[in-house]
Amino acid sequence: MNELILKKYIPMTETTYYTLLALNEPRHGYAIMQFISELTQKRIQMGTGTLYTMLGRLVEDRLIKIVSQDSVKKVYHITEEGNELIKMEIDRLTHQLENGEQIYGK
Repeated sequence: MNELILKKYIPMTETTYYTLLALNEPRHGYAIMQFISELTQKRIQMGTGTLYTMLGRLVEDRLIKIVSQDSVKKVYHITEEGNELIKMEIDRLTHQLENGEQIYGK
């Protein structure tokens, strides 16, 4: 994994984290927003500006790719490097949770 990518994305923002989770299967922008809203029980409501700026950055950093495109929609999917990064973040969060439970209990 590229060191600059690690520095840029770890720790990961919630919006990046949930976007990468959403792209475990191909989705277009609106479907990504719906998935995140449903998964977080509407706790995270992503705006289009935030989402499309982030998608552009994730494509540029090769963490996601455009898998199809027509005149209206682009469909995105996570890359192998993106999968590696999200797994690293899940491990980091798991350890963080374990530390909290060790101190405060469940």
